[in-house]
Amino acid sequence: MMTTRKLTISAMVVALYIVLIYITQGISFGAYQIRIATSLYALAYAFPFLIIPMGIGNLISNFLFGGLGILDMVGGFGVGVLTTSLIVLMRRFDLTAWWVALPIILVPALCVPLWLSPLIGVPYWALVINLLVGQTIPGIVGATLVKALVSRRSMVAFMGNIK
Repeated sequence: MMTTRKLTISAMVVALYIVLIYITQGISFGAYQIRIATSLYALAYAFPFLIIPMGIGNLISNFLFGGLGILDMVGGFGVGVLTTSLIVLMRRFDLTAWWVALPIILVPALCVPLWLSPLIGVPYWALVINLLVGQTIPGIVGATLVKALVSRRSMVAFMGNIK
């Protein structure tokens, strides 16, 4: 059962994800994607319960702003869940917060072109390269965000209270 605090944090993060996509939608969709909002996936390192909410945030964003239909919505949900799950595993294996950049960069870059390529008619590997470049920024921003959070004593205490 989810506590009120977890539910509140989840709702705020999903809302922030959607707002960030709205603000940056010009660079968040299409063959070239720099999804600044995906840097929020890194928060799963500090808050493992965000796995499903991050998938939901991606699904809703693709529904509201993507325009590529159910395949993109479900695929985005899957990418969000897979990326954040890998980030949670990294924490369980005691990898430093800097490692969260890798799934934020690699999972979208390798998975999104699986459905985006046939939908927009761009070759798979061309999309992979574009997404690798585009997701580097959110990967670095996400790792920096989490590193800053876990270095604060008050944040570590807060994280311990909501496990």
